Parts: sequence; structure tokens; C-alpha cells
Amino acid sequence: MSEKLQKAIETAIAAGYQLNRDAFEFLSMITATDDPTEVVSKALQRIKELEEKPFFIDRTFLETLLKPSKPSEETQNKPLGELDETQPEKQITGTQSAFYPYAKDVKADINIVEDPTGKLNSNGSIEDYLQYFQDRFKRLERLLRQRIDVKAATPIAEAVKSPPKTKLKIIGIITEKREAKQQIMVTIEDLQTSATVLVSHNAPEELHKKARLLLPDQVVCIAVAKTRSRLFLAEDIIFPEVGQKPQHRATEPIYAVLTSDMHVGSNKFQKEAFKRFILWLNGKYGNDEMKEIAGHVKYVLIAGDIVDGVGIYPNQAKELVVKDIHKQYRFASRLIEQIPDYVEVIVAPGNHDAPRQSLPQPAIANDYLKTLQETRKVYSVGNPCLLSLHKVEVLMYHGRSLDDIIATVPGMDHEHPEKSMKLLLQSRHLAPVYGGKTMLSPENRDYLVIERVPDVFHAGHTHVLGYCNYRGVLIVNSGGWQEQTEYMQKLGLVPTPGKVPVVDLQTLETTVLSFV
Repeated sequence: MSEKLQKAIETAIAAGYQLNRDAFEFLSMITATDDPTEVVSKALQRIKELEEKPFFIDRTFLETLLKPSKPSEETQNKPLGELDETQPEKQITGTQSAFYPYAKDVKADINIVEDPTGKLNSNGSIEDYLQYFQDRFKRLERLLRQRIDVKAATPIAEAVKSPPKTKLKIIGIITEKREAKQQIMVTIEDLQTSATVLVSHNAPEELHKKARLLLPDQVVCIAVAKTRSRLFLAEDIIFPEVGQKPQHRATEPIYAVLTSDMHVGSNKFQKEAFKRFILWLNGKYGNDEMKEIAGHVKYVLIAGDIVDGVGIYPNQAKELVVKDIHKQYRFASRLIEQIPDYVEVIVAPGNHDAPRQSLPQPAIANDYLKTLQETRKVYSVGNPCLLSLHKVEVLMYHGRSLDDIIATVPGMDHEHPEKSMKLLLQSRHLAPVYGGKTMLSPENRDYLVIERVPDVFHAGHTHVLGYCNYRGVLIVNSGGWQEQTEYMQKLGLVPTPGKVPVVDLQTLETTVLSFV
């Protein structure tokens, strides 16, 4: 890219506008005869005079600035900066730009392994809830019994009848947890009966540390010693956990961008930063190293909250620049459709999106993504969703239950969302706490149990970037694109917008790029 062209693009970005692909192609063509920076400056001056500002600067608008004659009636009537939804934009080729993406020549390899969309049928009856928790218990018990040290665990009813001082292991769901005088008391039940387990004040610190991680409605195994009554003394706590497993890897250097929480429609949405992100994907922004990374991006995964929605949190209306959810999705579509055609886009819903709030959520309906689906192919999946990219399995989950983990477990906070995500992996469940901020639908199957251990666990929701590796699983919370709202301020949540994690699917190494 020439220095003049780079300067023209930077001038547009600095003013808060993005050039669409045809506009960029046009500026590339005229560079030999005209100064593209002057053309962009004229465009920005003309835009200042307009009452309704365009979302993008398009080619038609730029062409009119260089023509001495009056624009045609068709041009006069077309909203400036509006994308032509009937004509797909031309992809810039290597002959027009030095940027030729490696990923363009790589065939996509996507397999949706598990998606709740189309399988949800709960009526919300008492029987549904009973069946839901029985299914959760049975499946997590099965996962626990796969461990050699848990295989012979005793049913609670038999454990209660055992003589004093008998050492055994019991599996159950935590129904109550109480802390007092440096002791932790939990009630645990299986399908037949319940028992009380005490973590005494003189128990080892390691055991106390594990006990503090216990959550209501979590299924665990506890090594206990029987007392003379029905009480058991805890000696160890065994979580379902993720075992070490062979990791899947792509056979070539293909990258996936993990992002979430765009919140289009909010006045706190960082539009300019997101435009720079789009330009980067197109090889038009950043240094040589950033462009090299962009050329290997084959997938963009958006883990929920594409739009800000309406009526989601107190006083939200005063922070909305677009108050209609369909229009919010149209604006989001205008941005997402600028992602190069060879890059596969996968979107899942969050708690601000159009589907139902309770988990699991079905995919965002095509009615909302219609504008986007008309211009490019997009995979719309449910929340959660397990998918495979070049054999690398990614568990994609918005992350609403992280609020309950942070509120319940000592030491968890919004600044380190990866810690809370690690606890979900240890629990082998995406939303163990029932009755908190996370609404759960009592389906006949618990789709939130993590039966297959993924290679990558991707979530959002907290608006804070965080990542780590736990037992061979890459954990990534992708932050977001929204500045601090009043509601976040009241919660003491400080977001990290505009920071984008990019994962090399061949090595699972993560690179974070900043667009702020």
C-alpha cells in the first residue's frame, strides 16, 4: 500500500469513518492522478454539511467529488455511505494491493459438534425441573466415576448405614452450604437421600481451599469419614475436572479471532476501534506484523451480545443511540459484512441478543440477521455451542453464569474472568448455580454439562480480556467493544474494549491486538 493511500485511510479513521471495499479500490486506482488524502478530506468536508451522517464512505460518494458535472438523480437519492445490499462488494486482489491473504487459499473446515438449537422443548413444569436436575446428576456422576479414584464411590443411603470411622466416598449435588467459625457445612444429595458433610476448622488448608470453591447445585465427590451420627467428616473434595487429553491441532497455520460483546446500538460501542479491526482483517490497517497475522485469519467467532438490545438493564434507554433491536442488527450487519468473504463468521447469542434469556439459547433467528445473510454466509449457532475448526474443538459460550461465580466464590472477580472460567471447567458445567442471575430452562437434557473437553474454551460477557491454559485447554475471555456504561460503573466493572485475541489453531498460541 502506498504512503499516500495509507495516509488517506488514517485521515478517514481519525474522523470516525470507514471506507468500504469499493471506496478503497477507487482510491487505489486514482493514486496515480490524484492525491487520495485530498479526496478523503473533501469527502469529510462534504459530510460535515450533511444533516444525516453516513455510516460508511462509499465509492459513489468519492466519485462525485472528482466529477465536475452534477451527480445523477439516482446518486442524489441514494443515502451517502449506505452499502448496496443487492451487489456484493468486490474483494481486493493481489494485483490491486500487496496484501494477499494466506487464508484465502485454505478451504474452510467447520463442523458443528453440539448445538441446542431446534432441540429445546421445556414447558417449565415441576416434572421438567425434576428431570433436568436428575439428568445433570446422572451425567456428572458418570463423568466422576470415569476417574479411577472415584469408580467405587458408595451411594449415600449405604454410606449412612456404615459403622463409625468408616472411610468412603460419596457423590452428590450440593443443596446447601453454610460457613461459621472457620467450619464449612454442606448438604449433599443423590437420587435417593441426602447427608451432611463437615469441613472442620482443623482440616488441612488445601481442603478448606477446595471447600470454598463449592457451589450450590454443583455435583462433586467427597471423601469422608463416618461419625456416630449421620454426619460425615470431609477428608477430600474431588471435582469432575478435565483430565489431560490429546490436543487437536490444525495441520496448517490458520488463525481464529475470538471476540464478543459488540453492543451495537449503545453510545458506548467503540465504533471507530471496530472499524479499525475490520480494516485490519482486510489488510488495510496496522504494521507488517499485524498484516501478516490478518492474512492467516480464517475464522471470526463472536460469542454473543452482538447488539445492546432494549430494556436489558436499568436506565439503558438513555445510553442507546438506536432504540429498535431490528435496526441494531442492521447496523451490526453493515459492519460484519465488511469482513472479507473468505473469512468464516460464526455468531452465537448473549443475554442482550434477540433469543430467549434462559440457557441454553437457540441461535439468533434469520429474521434479525436477514441483512447480513443477504450479503454473505454467516453461521448462526446456539449458546453454548461446541464446534470444530480444522479438528480443533472450540466450546463457545457467552458467559452469563460468570456473574454468579464471581458473586458466590471468594477470590473471584471481574478483572480475571479466566479464573471463573477455569472453575466451570473443573465443575464440568457451564452454569452450576441455579437461581442466581443466570436463568436456566429445565430441558429434559442438561445441555450445559461439559461432556467433551474442548481444546479452546471461549466466553465473553465480562467485557474484560483474560486468558490462560488449564490442563491443556486454552481458556479465553474475549473482552468486548463497549466502553464503561453507568451500570458497569455501579458494579465496579472496568472493561478492556478493543483488545482482540487471535488464536493460531496450529499451535494454540494467543496474540492480543489492540485497536483502541
